[in-house]
Amino acid sequence: MIQPDFLPGCPAENTDWPPPHMLAITTLLTPPHAAHINRIIKRLEKKFGLDDVQATPDPHLTYQLAGVHKLSALKEVLADVAATTEPFSAFTTGLGVFPGERPVIYIPVLRSDALNALHHRIIEATAPLCLRTDKFSGPDCWLPHISLALHDTTPDLLGPVLSYLNEETYNLKIEINNLAILRQQGDLFLQEETFQLGVEQAVLKEK
Repeated sequence: MIQPDFLPGCPAENTDWPPPHMLAITTLLTPPHAAHINRIIKRLEKKFGLDDVQATPDPHLTYQLAGVHKLSALKEVLADVAATTEPFSAFTTGLGVFPGERPVIYIPVLRSDALNALHHRIIEATAPLCLRTDKFSGPDCWLPHISLALHDTTPDLLGPVLSYLNEETYNLKIEINNLAILRQQGDLFLQEETFQLGVEQAVLKEK
């Protein structure tokens, strides 16, 4: 999970900070693809000692990082987006790097009309609820990806790690069939709730 630079994301009156709920809105990979990505991550741990990415045990792609006060309201709008979106396929290719003191190594997910449309719906639906969002969630900057290593990487490790990863290809056809909220719990980011695309799902409202 990348630690974002946060910008005001919603109406000016929503200025309380920090909000009680810092969340990631994501799609979880299906079990076969999640297992494949986790095998790569485990090999990086064994060979290079890189394991910080495992703070999020479920491989995923992220649409938005957001701070909200009312989690039940977020769940309600995401349940509606999921119920009215049919599952579709997306594709990955190659490797990417977000450079810096702690480079992030990732597999890019190719943006398509269907993926852009889902991202737009999520941003639009959550805008009235979020107190802050990260600057990379906007439609012009969003780069969907699946992280392989982050936080415990160094520039010196970048060359050897990429050389090692270069021994295979990363052309995957992944199924976009859910929306999942990930929530920080201690040092981990764990599933709060998952909504299947194309399926009506009731959400319990807070009293």
